[in-house]
Amino acid sequence: MHITIIQVGKTKHQFVQQAEQEYLKRLGISAKVNIITLREASEISTSDSSRESAKSQEAGRILEAIPDDSFVVALDEHGKQFTSVEFARFIEKNRDFEGGDMTFIIGGPFGLHQRVLERTNLTLSFSRFTFTHEMIRMLLLEQLYRAFTIITQKTYHY
Repeated sequence: MHITIIQVGKTKHQFVQQAEQEYLKRLGISAKVNIITLREASEISTSDSSRESAKSQEAGRILEAIPDDSFVVALDEHGKQFTSVEFARFIEKNRDFEGGDMTFIIGGPFGLHQRVLERTNLTLSFSRFTFTHEMIRMLLLEQLYRAFTIITQKTYHY
């Protein structure tokens, strides 16, 4: 299975980078993971119009980076929520369907533009809590690893 993760902005905190590397190493047994890191929008301010402009700039880069023939999942606070077992079954079902390539999209500090959300096959929320765009990367990798351990019935998820 090929998994592409499109993320906006670099991971700046070393402890998050270390966790990402650990889960990428673990995931390598079950899937080929490609991470595409796009630069954040150049104009960042807290005004509503500036946030929309930043998300629009990032949307163009995100949409260009989505691989053809991939099932696209955007991480967004308003998306569908799964348990870990439900997420594993979702991954398993899509892995076995038409090549099983999946793309996960993680926006920048202001989230994703509506154009990106309209392009996705699924919008996924990890929680009703809000996480930083750096932290959610680590959580996504951990949940992907957990999903594959559930699918292969390895002892990690209890």
